[in-house]
Amino acid sequence: MRIPKTEMQLLYSIKVQTAKGNRDNISRTKAYEQFFNVHPEIQWSFLAGMVSRNAGWNMCDLEGIWFSHLLSSKYRLQLFLTYEEANWRIFQDAYPQLLLYHYSTKYGRPLFHLCHYFFITKFMTNQWKSFWKHRNHEKLVTALIINEQNIIEKPVIKKQSFVFHSLLFLLQDWMHFSTVLFPTCNGKLYGSSVSHFRNIDERINLGKKLANLLFSKELFPKFHEFSCRTEPTGARFDYEQYRKRPRYHETPMLRGVYPIIHHKAEKIEQWDSNKKIKKEWFIKPKWEEDPMLTDWYDHKQKQLHTAVMVKNWFFNKMTNREGVD
Repeated sequence: MRIPKTEMQLLYSIKVQTAKGNRDNISRTKAYEQFFNVHPEIQWSFLAGMVSRNAGWNMCDLEGIWFSHLLSSKYRLQLFLTYEEANWRIFQDAYPQLLLYHYSTKYGRPLFHLCHYFFITKFMTNQWKSFWKHRNHEKLVTALIINEQNIIEKPVIKKQSFVFHSLLFLLQDWMHFSTVLFPTCNGKLYGSSVSHFRNIDERINLGKKLANLLFSKELFPKFHEFSCRTEPTGARFDYEQYRKRPRYHETPMLRGVYPIIHHKAEKIEQWDSNKKIKKEWFIKPKWEEDPMLTDWYDHKQKQLHTAVMVKNWFFNKMTNREGVD
């Protein structure tokens, strides 16, 4: 079936914009947050931008002054590539959806019949059609969270299982890699974590909790202020500069340490073709912990510093013993 020339041009434009936005973590963060500023009704875009900031901080931690002493360069590279691939895959799938919505509003008619040209699942195609008619914001956010976690489940989480099952990953999971932080310009940190990162149900539940926190009436203006005022660099100084006692550049800026990774844009398998959509994925999560994580974060940083010092002490002691022997 031939499509109109205008739609062919639109498809090309979306592919170009997606490739441009998907160059690295910084470009993804900016694309998500800029889209939200144009379309604040698409709340997932702001959630994706703030989570992308966290991905950048986690990536840059690997080359910071603490983790570079704790983990081998080989493992740090493997972990960076795993985070990079997960975030690249999510953007590659989600950003064309956002742009199709954008152009639907621009032209005043739904364009979601073009979803299949980007290998977007029938599940998400139907969700966008439903949102266009009924404007159920919360349901769309949840659907996009469900989709993104299923997008990375097989090609990243399952494929890189040796990374997520390693003792070193469990160490980082304990430190803060499984925690997403939402900073504010007054120095306070909020967020939530997942204790079983490899479990897709737990990751989806975390995403829903984060969305509820991010768009809570009291806190959303503070998070949005941080986003608007703070250029993403990947360094934790992005938010530590607002702390009462800021740390000065303990982690580098992302573009100063990592090259552009060229991914292969293969045909994406539609996960919903052989997987059932669980009803509980759409159930609103319950809060069981305090979302204020400022003191928790400071405690975890002290634990990290202590772990590095203990490792260095043990290494030096063993080296000296070998020298004596």
